[in-house]
Amino acid sequence: MWPWEHLAVGYLLYSALTRYWSGNPPTTAAFVVVAFGTQFPDLVDKPLGWLLDLFQGGVSVAHSVFTAVALSAVVVALTRRVGRPKLGAAFVVGYLSHLPADAVYGAVFDGQIKLRPFFWPLVEAAPSASSGFLDNVAYYALRFLFFLTTDRGLAFLSLELLLLSFTAWIWFRDGCPGVPSRGAVTDLR
Repeated sequence: MWPWEHLAVGYLLYSALTRYWSGNPPTTAAFVVVAFGTQFPDLVDKPLGWLLDLFQGGVSVAHSVFTAVALSAVVVALTRRVGRPKLGAAFVVGYLSHLPADAVYGAVFDGQIKLRPFFWPLVEAAPSASSGFLDNVAYYALRFLFFLTTDRGLAFLSLELLLLSFTAWIWFRDGCPGVPSRGAVTDLR
């Protein structure tokens, strides 16, 4: 999944949960943390696999359900301890939304949901399509662009635009957290 898609899915989920729990939209701090959480697995695994060649591919340790559950528990405990449990929840929602989104996204290209990559270290990561960070980015970008030229790709693009438009509408409705209002000082509490 592309970064903006992860952000959209994670933000929609967090916004809905926040409004359900408190009746309020996400704060700026929570927006920043949920955004980071949605990107976290790729920020760890892509450099480790594509740049440093420590793992076979770009989906391994941070995409593992074992790592996700353990790290989420640590983050929740630490943020509770410092009196910021909502920020812990924001990270966990962002992080945990990433894994199933990637699993389902595989069905778009390969026609099936692939769960094996999420059970590292019990299951070895699939090798990368190419070698090197930029080569992998180029490979997946070109693959995506080619996919968009197909009938299925055009249908996907329509759904993607709907997702991104809906997310933008919710974000605006939430007061554009993360963007300071004119003349205001951003409160990162």
